[in-house]
Amino acid sequence: MNHVRKRLIFALLYDSGKFMLSRNFRLQQVGDLPWLEKNYNFGETALAIDELVVLNVERSRASLDQFLEHVKKLNDDCFVPIAAGGGIRSVEDARRLLRSGADKVVINTILHDDRGLVAELAAEFGKQCLVASIDTKRVDGTFRVFTENGTRPIDGDLDSHLAEVTALPIGEIYLNSMDRDGTGQGFDEEMLRHVPSDIPVPLILVGGAGKPEHFTLGLADDRVDAVSTAHLFNFVGNSLQLSREHLLREGMNLVKWDGNQLKSLAGSV
Repeated sequence: MNHVRKRLIFALLYDSGKFMLSRNFRLQQVGDLPWLEKNYNFGETALAIDELVVLNVERSRASLDQFLEHVKKLNDDCFVPIAAGGGIRSVEDARRLLRSGADKVVINTILHDDRGLVAELAAEFGKQCLVASIDTKRVDGTFRVFTENGTRPIDGDLDSHLAEVTALPIGEIYLNSMDRDGTGQGFDEEMLRHVPSDIPVPLILVGGAGKPEHFTLGLADDRVDAVSTAHLFNFVGNSLQLSREHLLREGMNLVKWDGNQLKSLAGSV
C-alpha cells in the first residue's frame, strides 16, 4: 500500500552489551555503545534517518535489564523514534521497553507461539505500537519462516504466515530476508513477490541493502513503506546522509529534514 511518506530506517543488533554485524544471521561483534558513539558519531548519523530499530539478538534468555539500559542511552543520543524488541514474552516486558524510551515494540516469536499475548499487547498499548518482525529464507525452493533469531522453523510458508500475521492487531511488518542479510547484494525481489499487493499494514523491507540504489528500488515498490539496513557501509562517514539525498533526488517521498534545525535539536537532548 502506498502511504504518504516513505522512511529510511537504520537497525542496530545488540548482544550482551555489544553491537553486532550480521551476515545470513551469523553474528560478528563490532563494539559497545561508547565505541559506537566515538568511532561513528552516532548522533550525527541519526540525523539522516526517520527511525531507529534496535533488536536484542542474544541467543540466551538473559535478563532484559542491560538491553533496556542500552535502549535508554540510545534514546538520549537519538531523537528519532525507536522501535525495539527481542525476547519480549509478557506485557510487563513491553511496558519496561517503552518506559526505557522505545516508541514501538518489535515482536517475532510470539506471533506464532502466543497470539493471545499479541492481542494483550495491542489492547494495552495500541496496535500501532507493535511491529511484527518476520525472518524468512529459502528452503527447498520455498520461503519458510523462522523464529528464535532464525534458529527455529515454523510450520507453513511465508504466504500463509503473512496472512496470519496481518490478521493480528499489529501496526506494521518488518520483513527480513535471511538469504540477503548483510550481503549488500540488494533486497530480495523474489521474497517481495510473496507480499500481496493489498497488504493492509505498512511494510518495512529488510535484508540486502548495500548502496543507495538498493534503497531506491525498494521504496519504488508501492507495497514498501520503509527500507531498513544494518549493513557495515552505513556506519562509515556520512553514508546514510548521502543515501537520503540520493533518494530525494530520485523523487522518493521522504521527509526533507532541515539539517541545521536537526543538529540544534540533537544538541539539546
